[in-house]
This record gives sequence, C-alpha cells and structure tokens, in this order.
Amino acid sequence: MRKERDFSASGRNPYAARLKRQITIRLDTASVDYFKEMAADLGMPCQNLINLFLRDCAMQKPRPVIAWPPQAPETPAARQNRYFTPNCIMRGGFSMEVTAPKLVELIF
Repeated sequence: MRKERDFSASGRNPYAARLKRQITIRLDTASVDYFKEMAADLGMPCQNLINLFLRDCAMQKPRPVIAWPPQAPETPAARQNRYFTPNCIMRGGFSMEVTAPKLVELIF
C-alpha cells in the first residue's frame, strides 16, 4: 500500500449536498435539555440524536391528533374582560387570544 495518495485530480462528491440540509428550528428548552442529556449519556452529538429521532418519525409516519379546547359563547362581560386576562398578548392596540392545543395522541 502506498504511503501517500494523490488526490489532486479528484472531484467533490456530487451527492454530498443532497444528504443533509441546514435549517433553523426553534425548540422549547425542555426538549433541548432532554436530547442533550440523552446525547451525553449515549456519547454522541445532540444534533445527530435529534436527526435520528426525526428520521425514525418520518419513516413511521405518525400523525398527531390535536384537540383544540372548545370555544364557549362569549358574553358581553367576558368580551370586556378578555383584554385583561394573562393569556392575552397585546400587539399594536389589538389583542390576540392565546390558547394552546392539547396533543392527545400520536397515531402510528
């Protein structure tokens, strides 16, 4: 076997750009901490672990079932107090009610 190899005539792998794509994603701190702790236990990079979980999820194709809380009919008093509730966000004089959905189950 040779001690040195000449790679001056070689080219880049044309398929390497299609293997992974860089994106920006926002995750809550509890999820990030969970994956960082698990990655440290397994001795692998955190991004690789998240990629493995997402790839497994993409292969199994689970569908989340999201149940939104039912909307009660609004009374005039409730409409007036709506702007002062703690789960309200004020933006430019307009109010946007913030209600989070409940994740019921994943269907595999």
